[in-house]
Amino acid sequence: MTEATVTRRDWIGGAAATAGLLPFAQPASARRIAASDRVNVAVIGAGGMGAQNMAKLTDQNVVALADVDFAHVAKSLVDDTGAVRKDRVALKAAYDRAEKFANYRRMLDARKDIDAVVIATPDHHHAIAAKTAMERGLHVYVQKPLTYTVREGRTLLDLARRNPKLVTQMGNQGHSGDDGRRTVELIRGGVIGTVREVQVWTNRPIWPQGEARPAPVPKPASLDWDLWLGPAAVDWGYHPDYAHFNWRGWVPFGVGALGDMGAHLIDFPVWALEPGLPTRVETRHSRWGGDDDVWDGKPPADLSSYPLASITTYRFGNARNGPLTMTWYDGGLMPPTPDAMPAKARMNPDGGVLYIGDRGMLMHETYGEKPVLIGDGVAERAAAVPMSLPRIIGGRDGHEMNWIRAIRGQEAISSPFSIAVPLNETMILGMVALRADQPIEYDGGAGRITNVPDANRFLDRQYRKGWSI
Repeated sequence: MTEATVTRRDWIGGAAATAGLLPFAQPASARRIAASDRVNVAVIGAGGMGAQNMAKLTDQNVVALADVDFAHVAKSLVDDTGAVRKDRVALKAAYDRAEKFANYRRMLDARKDIDAVVIATPDHHHAIAAKTAMERGLHVYVQKPLTYTVREGRTLLDLARRNPKLVTQMGNQGHSGDDGRRTVELIRGGVIGTVREVQVWTNRPIWPQGEARPAPVPKPASLDWDLWLGPAAVDWGYHPDYAHFNWRGWVPFGVGALGDMGAHLIDFPVWALEPGLPTRVETRHSRWGGDDDVWDGKPPADLSSYPLASITTYRFGNARNGPLTMTWYDGGLMPPTPDAMPAKARMNPDGGVLYIGDRGMLMHETYGEKPVLIGDGVAERAAAVPMSLPRIIGGRDGHEMNWIRAIRGQEAISSPFSIAVPLNETMILGMVALRADQPIEYDGGAGRITNVPDANRFLDRQYRKGWSI
């Protein structure tokens, strides 16, 4: 077999026999890892985004992989010609050495040498995979959105608080970037004065959304579709509009554009302005996928895909510096241009954040990149604001290794669950308001919607038999 030719048999090996479940092990304590040690890392969801994450960790011990389709994993390592990508040679070697499993719960029971787990599955698996790993004393790096529901996030935060030795990280890599950290310093330093309004936008979705559910087609031979469905309480047959990339827009599997990009955009106003959890959320939107020609203003009974575009307005009544309004736009929608915006200033249609203060404005792109100050005297005030936040080695590209260094006690963790869960909850509440189809009033302390009692069911979800958190 050449380096570029990887067959399903080569990848899966004996993994097909691992689909059965073993009883959960008793919670363990995280192994003490010295600064000079290599961390024993496993990955759940080894292709796609998981491969991007793991390519940053090849100097660690990659001991095990769990994936429902190793043919897809193999494709993540090669270019269009079938040759191994130059930036994936080390990853392929690490993957070749690792033991392979179809079922991540089987892997976590079988391999007692794992120290830490990267979780890069579709959204509907995140919380179950993370909780299962943490209960075994394993450090976790979980892709965004951290969880599918509010309750799942609070469950993980409680588990992290009860196990403070575990190092947790959400995969919102912009949180480690120098530009984003400087943005937070400038906002907190009062450069644009008091901020009462924030506008956030993204070009997502870039996947099927606002569409009716397609008819099922035969699945690829390499894909374990039952395991891919996992906790999703639906009996949907396979279609390529779901797996492997397009699942984000389908209600049982993903959390839409807010779940995808909120962690890269909403992160910074939540961080800089410390607004707490929102007290009121309302979402306006285009049609739900699957609507028929008779539109009654309500989502279809059989929710299929999320609306193609939405605008979500968050009110933060308990924000640190007074009431704050943040508005989210997706589906290519953008906020209006403020009167004070210079003609040459361009709002990047791919995504960005605009902070409107009483002494100026600040605008940056996705991940907190390229902050621009707007207004009289802002440059002079910015120059006087000292650096107050630590910088992460490698910046945005060092987010994965920050997790490793934190496990080894070398560096503070960038985006632990104590930070990630409230951010994630804010994002997910936009989807709750979408499904409630009316404004919701939220009591963050109690974790309950107070004005629409029936909408509290959207803070949780049903799980398929055999899967729960």
